[in-house]
Amino acid sequence: MKNNVQLMTYIDRLTGADTQTLSNILNTQLANLFSGVHLLPFYYPIDGSDAGFDPIDHTQVDSRLGNWTDVKELGEGYELMADLIVNHMSAQSKEFKDVIKNGKESPYWDLFLTKEKVFPNGLSSDECEKIYRPRPGSCFTSFALPNNETADFWTTFTDNQIDIDIKSDIGKDYLSRILKTFSENNIKSIRLDAAGYAFKKAGTSCFMLDETFEFIDELSKTANDLGIETLVEIHSYYQTQIEIAKRVDRVYDFALPPLVLHSIFTKDFTALVKWLKISPRNCITVLDTHDGIGIIDVGPMDGRAGLLNNTEIDNLVEKIHVLSAGESKKATGVAASNVDLYQVNCTYYDALGQNDFDYLVARAIQFFSPGIPQVYYVGLLAEKNAMVLLSQSNVGRDINRPYVDITGINKALEKSLTKALMKLIQFRNSCSAFNGDFEVTNEQSTLKMSWKNNQVSTTLVVDLVDNEALIEVNENSNQSIISLNSFLDEV
Repeated sequence: MKNNVQLMTYIDRLTGADTQTLSNILNTQLANLFSGVHLLPFYYPIDGSDAGFDPIDHTQVDSRLGNWTDVKELGEGYELMADLIVNHMSAQSKEFKDVIKNGKESPYWDLFLTKEKVFPNGLSSDECEKIYRPRPGSCFTSFALPNNETADFWTTFTDNQIDIDIKSDIGKDYLSRILKTFSENNIKSIRLDAAGYAFKKAGTSCFMLDETFEFIDELSKTANDLGIETLVEIHSYYQTQIEIAKRVDRVYDFALPPLVLHSIFTKDFTALVKWLKISPRNCITVLDTHDGIGIIDVGPMDGRAGLLNNTEIDNLVEKIHVLSAGESKKATGVAASNVDLYQVNCTYYDALGQNDFDYLVARAIQFFSPGIPQVYYVGLLAEKNAMVLLSQSNVGRDINRPYVDITGINKALEKSLTKALMKLIQFRNSCSAFNGDFEVTNEQSTLKMSWKNNQVSTTLVVDLVDNEALIEVNENSNQSIISLNSFLDEV
């Protein structure tokens, strides 16, 4: 993967159309900005219960978006990333419907995971308490089978997402078939979605076990043999992220988004700098994604101190609610149909109170942080909370998953903030210093992030008291200084 800024987007929610339209946008309005694109689920159907993360057929492109030929052609000009949803598939799939119809006589019975398979002697209350789950309530759903029988299937996320038995031969074949399809159609990277939950074992948390790492290792090797890199998506304790990073191609830096917000809110970079000195270097950096703003990634866990303490986290969440005029509260926790309670649902722009300077500073910090930056389409366009969509769907994450058509894109690209962000992206892509060595220091409200590669160096200096941010570039004894405020003023 090239060390340039990447785009993360839904095809239909950005374009209002299909893959070919996205290709046209990337080559015109967004030309020379992104070397790679993470295409969020484009499988059939894109409008299930979880915006494509509950595929009926993981190897079929939703016809409303085009076909594999369209995806393959897009991959000729951009490094494409796609989601390999390793933990589950749709209850509406032909495979699960066959199980409901034929029970244990179904040829697909072994594809899905039941409570009985993991707990053949029954699930005790102690074992139940140990299971780590991303949502409230039980992680099992009972389905009726033939002959008046029932079975409790693992449904880690929603009742429409049936967990796969990754240990079964048919489960392994299912995932291998998807990988083969990806490799044939120019998918260069995969994100292992919900991989931390994929391996279940009695008497454990059923989350990020040693066997989970073995599964990821094996799947990554299969992908690597096909020329595909793997990115692991795990929301967890920050030390766990560091350990995971040692064993995979790439991980997300999910601690960065809340730490940047905390720094700006408190005018104190101490926690952020502590993290940047130890954070994984083989990471993808984000501020926003199709999910919410993670909190668990910076908090304490099981008696271990976090990057932020509980009071700081409470203050962070409350500040987001205040700056978003209460909109984030309407989309977070039990307020809407959320499958997780450890994230705050809000656009990053609204989380910063729609403050253009603070938002551009946040992006500059992201781009100067170790790793390859990825920008979500909503963040690129500095979109506001999609309150109408949220009211229609009552799905908390939809507040940050708007539908933006061509007219909306063109309007957003005329904003001074969007133009400034595009200039910042072009700078990040063109400066060779980012391929060198990184250093970071701070004095509470002042942050200094530096990169040096041979005769080229660049430094970001942010002063939150004076509201000033400067980028200094030195190349062959020539120095230039850029003010982020000037980025906004010039456009």
